[in-house]
Amino acid sequence: MPQKAIAAWTPEDYERAAQDYLRALPREHFMEATPHAAQREITIESFAVLKVRRPDVQLCNELLVQYPINAHLGQVCPDNMVIESEEPLAAMGSFNLPFESGRVLWVLEYVSPSNKRKDYEDNFQKYQNDLKVPYYLIFDPETHDLRLYHHDGVAYAPVTPNAAGRLAVPELEVEVALLDGWARFWHKGELLPLPADLSRQLDDLKGRLKEARRQARQEKKRAEEEKKRADAEKKRADKAEKKANEQQSALKQAEDEVQRLRALLDQLPGGGPAAERPAGGA
Repeated sequence: MPQKAIAAWTPEDYERAAQDYLRALPREHFMEATPHAAQREITIESFAVLKVRRPDVQLCNELLVQYPINAHLGQVCPDNMVIESEEPLAAMGSFNLPFESGRVLWVLEYVSPSNKRKDYEDNFQKYQNDLKVPYYLIFDPETHDLRLYHHDGVAYAPVTPNAAGRLAVPELEVEVALLDGWARFWHKGELLPLPADLSRQLDDLKGRLKEARRQARQEKKRAEEEKKRADAEKKRADKAEKKANEQQSALKQAEDEVQRLRALLDQLPGGGPAAERPAGGA
């Protein structure tokens, strides 16, 4: 470790300190129970969706936080950490406060009395007193004990559920609550979906799209059949109209011929009505 004053440390000095921290970790630190791993996965997947809506929200996983405190080096490694930053993090192996522009807004940790990986009480003190992180969430997946704390400038105070029964982080428009035994997250009142949720939604959408296409094909077929019937009816109507016109024309011609013959008959000698009388009449 460098012997110079911590205020003069370079990123390289912090990196060496991070490596020393990693080598000093006990083996149980790397043994994560299945429920804790599942909750971590839920958090990561939820915040991946949130990042699409809020690019300034970045979630870190097991990233060591290093900071100068009382001329000494403070170190703490939250399970998950939410950072507000428009810029990519400079952090590689550790988040070194003197060299980062992003703000640590929220830390999340998953605990279990039967599988103690970290000294969470010590971590709590560091978040509250050293770093003054605005929000701290602690969740026990085995007992379903979910708590959210907000820093009031002096210490952490429990966040009470809102009207929806959820714990709110107003700066992110995010809420957290238990759902099916897990800590789930909402953004603007909408549950942030997990890949399984998105897959079900996609399957449902595909099913509805398939049904819509089937109905469209049926409607198209029905319309084509209606058009064929309409065309056939029109042809029959046109044919009937043509036949009626032809009959009307023939009738007119016959009437005209009658008139012509009657006129000729009237012009003949002895023609006219008398000519129509039988021969030898009285």
